[in-house]
Amino acid sequence: MGPIPGAREELDRLGRALRAQLVELIDDLAPGSDLHLLFLDEPRIVDWHEPLRHQYSAGCFVGKRRANVSGAAIAARAVALLDSAGWECATAQEDAEGTPRIVVTGRHDGCTIEVRAIEHGPNVSFSGQTPAMALYEPEEFRWPEPVRTAETVTAGFVLCYECDGLGWCPGCGGRGWVHDETHGRRNCPECRRSRACVICRGAAQLPVSDLSTYQRGHYPELGL
Repeated sequence: MGPIPGAREELDRLGRALRAQLVELIDDLAPGSDLHLLFLDEPRIVDWHEPLRHQYSAGCFVGKRRANVSGAAIAARAVALLDSAGWECATAQEDAEGTPRIVVTGRHDGCTIEVRAIEHGPNVSFSGQTPAMALYEPEEFRWPEPVRTAETVTAGFVLCYECDGLGWCPGCGGRGWVHDETHGRRNCPECRRSRACVICRGAAQLPVSDLSTYQRGHYPELGL
């Protein structure tokens, strides 16, 4: 897979901008918070459909507001800060397990930030994410060459009846996963991510002397 020109640089730029905006919000709305706990180190894959899409994401960072500041005031200040930075804002109410919260959502340049404040409690939570971006061109999968063929099988052995000498799992071609319409990928149901053929364990051939009666049934030339 070849990298898409400029894609990683653009995603990194968005990640830096997202972190900078989160830091500004946290410093203002929850002063004294430990910003070392605000992790935005590496983009992760969030969409396993081809081409894979990566995203910088900051989970729920929790800080504490000043004692004399209400949840409504926190929400209003968050809107003011985001609006002055060019973010489009929306405010909504939500109820999480009986606790009402004010949620401020900001969007800019494909990034999203959410600030949540509760009226009866000091916590203010912050989260954010960049858009999900493809960093690499999709590449057509090429099945590996067989480990063994009829010409290279060892004397006293036969090609594995399951993979026909491939050695790798015949269900996924050695990737450990198969395509899934809903999730993009899922674990290979045949090898369960072991990647090798489950019968020959990657050897691509089986010793005739060890074949069971059932297995010999796959080789009529051997007789029973």
